Amino acid sequence: MNKNKIFNDPVYGFVSINFEIIYDLIQHPYFQRLRRITQLGMTHLTYPGAVHTRFHHALGALHLMNLAIDVLRQKGAEISEEEAEAASIAILLHDIGHGPFSHALEGRLVSVHHETLTAQLLDRLNRHFEGRLDLAIKIFNNSYRKRFLHQLISSQLDLDRMDYLNRDSFYTGVMEGKIGYDRIIKMLRVVDGQLVVEEKGIASIEKFLVTRKIMYWQVYLHKTVLSAELMLKAAIERARYLHLNNRQAAVISRSLAVLFENNWENEPEHDLIMETFVQLDDVDIMILLKNSLQCDDFVLKTLSQGLIQRQLFRVELSNHPLVATNVTDLRARIAQSVGIDNAESLIYEGREQVEIYNHDKDQIMIFQKDGSIRDLTELADFNYFGQSISRYYLCFPRP
Repeated sequence: MNKNKIFNDPVYGFVSINFEIIYDLIQHPYFQRLRRITQLGMTHLTYPGAVHTRFHHALGALHLMNLAIDVLRQKGAEISEEEAEAASIAILLHDIGHGPFSHALEGRLVSVHHETLTAQLLDRLNRHFEGRLDLAIKIFNNSYRKRFLHQLISSQLDLDRMDYLNRDSFYTGVMEGKIGYDRIIKMLRVVDGQLVVEEKGIASIEKFLVTRKIMYWQVYLHKTVLSAELMLKAAIERARYLHLNNRQAAVISRSLAVLFENNWENEPEHDLIMETFVQLDDVDIMILLKNSLQCDDFVLKTLSQGLIQRQLFRVELSNHPLVATNVTDLRARIAQSVGIDNAESLIYEGREQVEIYNHDKDQIMIFQKDGSIRDLTELADFNYFGQSISRYYLCFPRP
């Protein structure tokens, strides 16, 4: 069977499968599940076109890895076929641990970050493929000697970010999110084992960072998106509370029941949790919400109806922390208006923070014409790129 297939991607055109194992991994149920995991959670309630999936994103990142390896080899980087295959596997599977609605429910169904679940699934796949993912796992974990391969997968200028910015821009229609990924990749090279950007690519890097900031405030943390995702999180927490307290307000899938009843902190439960997790996708959550439209619990019914019928809560943003007395007064007014004793389960407050470039984390290094290497902050406007921006939010039912 010919496994060197191509996929027709709406963002890049044809995406090539260069290694047979890549095809086999794509066909595996763990990866096919990503077809049923939306990339941007509830963002489609604001941007109707944002219905693309983690499956799309993984193939797009694989395409960019193919391009990057070709460029780096042309510039003298030693990348064997085995290393190219392993890097391709690592980027293809880098998000395989995402759960339903991606970041919207991060840590809510299983109380760990998706990267922890990704590592667990990589180990399971490695056993299934009889150790053929050993090198890919080393690259993913940054324990392989050629660090630049890991930087292509996870850094402040990685292929993951390049694809999701470009892809999310395409599907939302927010053209400010489009980046020059092809030019950035062509400006990459390897010096002393680390990934650097040639000096003439600085303008493209600056645009990349500005674009990331724009996409956060205009798409990922848009007020309506924030409202929908806060309501979704609250619905899951309410369903968990009702289930664990034997108040069966709505019919939930067996997979959700298992995750509600087991805790990642108990190591003996890891296998059961992982076996259940890979059966879970957006469909389970939508079934819960639709079943809850007829439930007896006022809070869960209100949240579910709001999400299904797009009757979303109001969100107010502020540059300053919220005044506690104002929140207390709001709770009293909401409780009175909807006829319940306590509206705490329907009002959410918190803070969102966007960091454009973290100088202390993993610097973007610039290769200058004289052969020296300097950090981006020495050559660009660090007063702008180094800013961390916080917004405080209050989310509550409309009167």
